[in-house]
Amino acid sequence: MTRQLQPRSHFPFVTFEIALLLGLIVVAVIFFSFEWVSADVVGLGLVLSLILSGLVPVNKAFAGFGSDTVIMILSLLIMTAALLKTGVVDIVGRAILRHAGTRLNVLLIVIMMAVATLSAFISNTAAAAFFVPVVIGIAAKSGISPSRLLMPVAFASILTSSVTLISTSTNLVVSGLMTNAGLKPMGMFELAPVGIPIAVAGIAYMFLIGRRLIPERAKAAGLIEHFGVRPFLTEIVLLPKSPLIGKTLRQAALGESMDLNVVRLIRDKNYRLPRRDMILQAGDVLLVEGARENVLKVKDTAGVEIKADVELSDPLLRTEDAALVEALVVPGSPLVGRRLRDLRFRDRFGVQVLGLNRHGKNLLQKLSHITLSAGDVLLVQGARNNINTLNEERVLSVLQSVEEKRPDRARAWRSGLIFGGALALASFNVVPLAVAGLLGAFLIFATRCVSPAEAYREVEWRAIILIGCMLALGEAMLHTGTAQFLATQLAGVTADLPPLWLLGGFFLLTVALTQPMSNQAAAAVILPIAVQTAQQLGLNPRAFAMMIALAASCSYLTPLEPACLMVYGPGRYRFSDFVRVGGPLVLVIFIIALVLVPRFWPLTQAAAAATP
Repeated sequence: MTRQLQPRSHFPFVTFEIALLLGLIVVAVIFFSFEWVSADVVGLGLVLSLILSGLVPVNKAFAGFGSDTVIMILSLLIMTAALLKTGVVDIVGRAILRHAGTRLNVLLIVIMMAVATLSAFISNTAAAAFFVPVVIGIAAKSGISPSRLLMPVAFASILTSSVTLISTSTNLVVSGLMTNAGLKPMGMFELAPVGIPIAVAGIAYMFLIGRRLIPERAKAAGLIEHFGVRPFLTEIVLLPKSPLIGKTLRQAALGESMDLNVVRLIRDKNYRLPRRDMILQAGDVLLVEGARENVLKVKDTAGVEIKADVELSDPLLRTEDAALVEALVVPGSPLVGRRLRDLRFRDRFGVQVLGLNRHGKNLLQKLSHITLSAGDVLLVQGARNNINTLNEERVLSVLQSVEEKRPDRARAWRSGLIFGGALALASFNVVPLAVAGLLGAFLIFATRCVSPAEAYREVEWRAIILIGCMLALGEAMLHTGTAQFLATQLAGVTADLPPLWLLGGFFLLTVALTQPMSNQAAAAVILPIAVQTAQQLGLNPRAFAMMIALAASCSYLTPLEPACLMVYGPGRYRFSDFVRVGGPLVLVIFIIALVLVPRFWPLTQAAAAATP
């Protein structure tokens, strides 16, 4: 049987429960840092320890899994899955690439500025939720490791949390607490004089220093191979009514619009090096190289077709029984050392080769003229029985089946409108963000933008579990009085020190509590104590309230902030990565806040009264 403790209003001394909870937090931090087991398993172990030790009641321990934070993130992930499946993410990503190119420096600054600007007026979680899949797609197209871009996206979304009152719900909570303490509520742009310099300095830090501290956890090439997005060589033909006829290769912009690299142009059986000023003609065959998904997108482009599809002679290849697979040419296969043309591959085996991948080598010939080697990967389309026969007879070894469902751009506008509408409802405080997200997720399913099964596959369930577990820890800190004890001790220790030391102490304590607790909970615990302490010492309580609002948004030291959790899995980060990159950033923000807060909100009551 577990012991259930009643919350206490004051803790002058360290109790057994406080000491035990602090010990458990230390152990959890060690496990998080060294990653002997995954973070979600550590979180589950921590929750179990809190329950068995009686530090938190069972109902409160599990309440986090049904909290508005969990519902909000789950709903946002469902909506972003729809944006991904319907092609909205692809459209936005291509637009960014057209203007920023594929250079890391330009991409980084453009993406961070875009995220920060959006996050200044909507929830940072919502801003991150929109840009994370876009950035993953951009990373794949530009050959950059996602880890180089995703953490800057998360941090940029948090950096502008102190620009406007509505940048984050924490500011609204602080404003309400200020009213309860007899202070005027926070103005819409009252934090901006400090928040804007923090945002500018933070983005500059990430661009100049922070990005160099981010480890490259997953090479772009390795990630591409892992997810089966190998670069395939294929042939596309310009049909007689193609809108590309009469345009130059530069105007056709196959690289920007379709992510395909033209390696040769075949006209009248002659191979020609592609020149940007070369004018395209009907019947031209282009040897192009691109990821599997981009090769298949050719089928959606008017006036352009994969040559193999045009030449299909077997009607079975177009039936519902047809399959599309990636298959490996194995050692000992009769294909080794032979050409598809000599083998009469399509007629003999009843399948068609749409593309070919040979790792690390450039192929500059038509598919039918390439001599196959063991290790080649073919993109094969045909009747399932014929493909199974090839696999059983060890002609080819099927690596994976390819789902030939390409983004449904006809529904792109619908999913984009739903996502934008949900964000608008939350931004203008019509409904809370969690409710807006839930409404958006419902409409996504109701309008069939994406199926529930597809959406749930995109959800990072480990992040959801970790959030629920850490909310239980925050509840334990409130229930045992640990947070209030730490705040009271800080006020006592710094009472005889200069006011600036006390202001800085409350900033650091708020930052520390913001890591395991929600930002709102940390602010709710610290702010009343800080205001009361300031009033007793004859200091300006508004300066302390603003300092705590700034500190509560400094969630850079761990990936427990919702925006950071969204990038934690895709970026393959570790807990220690956030300490390494986020630690100096918190120090930069701390220095700026210490300098500017007393300037705009004087610490002494007399100076505050004299300030207009």
